[in-house]
Amino acid sequence: MAEKRIVVMISGSGSNLQAIIDAIAGGHINGRIAAVLSNKAGVFGLERAEKAGIPQIVIDHKGFEDRESFDAAMIEAMDAYQPDLIVMAGFMRILSAKFIQHYQGRMLNIHPSLLPKYKGLNTHQRAIEAGDKQHGCTVHFVTEELDGGPLAIQAPIDILADDTADSLQQRVHSAEHKIYPLAVEWFCADRLQHTASGQVQLDDSILPSEGYQFIQE
Repeated sequence: MAEKRIVVMISGSGSNLQAIIDAIAGGHINGRIAAVLSNKAGVFGLERAEKAGIPQIVIDHKGFEDRESFDAAMIEAMDAYQPDLIVMAGFMRILSAKFIQHYQGRMLNIHPSLLPKYKGLNTHQRAIEAGDKQHGCTVHFVTEELDGGPLAIQAPIDILADDTADSLQQRVHSAEHKIYPLAVEWFCADRLQHTASGQVQLDDSILPSEGYQFIQE
């Protein structure tokens, strides 16, 4: 099986990018990161890419009149690497419908909540304030609904009595670094797919709406 070409999109430190780089180096993912794209220059994620010998693309969204022209520039730059998979790893821009449709079925995102709960920002504080017993993170396929695409894998985490948003965030990050490389591994092995009916299939089984549940040891 030919290895998959991956383009990772970032806006910041790239900790999930690093987790995927490490998983590839460890032989767990049948793929390689062809390029890392950032909408911000000087972020630490670009340093991670450079250290790993991965080409970097910087396209500043501030240089474009609208979202559509920015997204068109990203498509042109990314398609030069013929990606099989687009991995959003802390890319903090809302994407246009045209961009999402262009990569439909081959774009993953990770979100710091147990979707469909707490779409958007400040998820850790919102979970604590709601009195939830569990929080976590979710890898999902990207669709035009923000944080609303079908779920691939979730990692539930117990909320402790003395948790703050910061302490909870740290444990969620740790879980992200486990399930995101796993989802990429499955996709690159042709085990994970977004079906034409809008569901997620792992091997020969359609996953339930909450996705595969990753139980941490």
